[in-house]
Amino acid sequence: MPEPTCAAYLANSAASRQTSVCQPNHLCASKKNPLKHLTQSHRKLLARMPRHVFLTGAPGVGKTTLVQKAIDVLKSSAVLVDGFYTEEVRQCGKRIGFDVVTLSGRRGTLSRVGSDSHSGRGECRVGQYSVDLPSFEQVALPELRDVKTGPGVGGEKRVCVIDEIGKMELFSQPFVRLVREILDSECAAVLGTIPVPKGKPLILVEEIRQRGDVKVFSVTKENRNSLLQEIITTVDNCRK
Repeated sequence: MPEPTCAAYLANSAASRQTSVCQPNHLCASKKNPLKHLTQSHRKLLARMPRHVFLTGAPGVGKTTLVQKAIDVLKSSAVLVDGFYTEEVRQCGKRIGFDVVTLSGRRGTLSRVGSDSHSGRGECRVGQYSVDLPSFEQVALPELRDVKTGPGVGGEKRVCVIDEIGKMELFSQPFVRLVREILDSECAAVLGTIPVPKGKPLILVEEIRQRGDVKVFSVTKENRNSLLQEIITTVDNCRK
């Protein structure tokens, strides 16, 4: 059976990774004021309707699969979709790392098991994984910068996929800045993923959770097969 289009979904709708070994200062929020970055303009967003959609849930629960299904439905309805998602890399059935894959077809290393013995700089690590920050930034950042060029056809917002905003990605300060700029802009509706709270709070993740213009869906094994329709409907409303 062919995938339903975005219009069909709307018509039928009723309405972690392990703890990081090296922790840059911008990663973990202060216990006294974990949301100190939020300005008065951010707080005014509390009265607004959702403009962005994020999925959260345990690792492996199916967040990226849902995002990919949503991308297919949106593209089938001629919605302009940019951004990236992360993908497991396996060797002989064993996970050895993650790649970053853009919707324009580019791919780069995000992390691999073990250490980067060829790097002359201190490593960025999350658990057993060494994060290839230059590779991530080279692939992901141009995709996000393109989103800021303006809305899609007919003046409707494009959709910017950011899967995910997690410990590995947050080692990149340019990435953090770009995500904040996109969230505050009128150019795009973000469809992203964030990890469940675990250990020390991540500043940007907590900001996203507290924004009044963000709708967060909690994905579980029990509901992951029934959420797609509501996600598509909410993203489409965010574009208007």
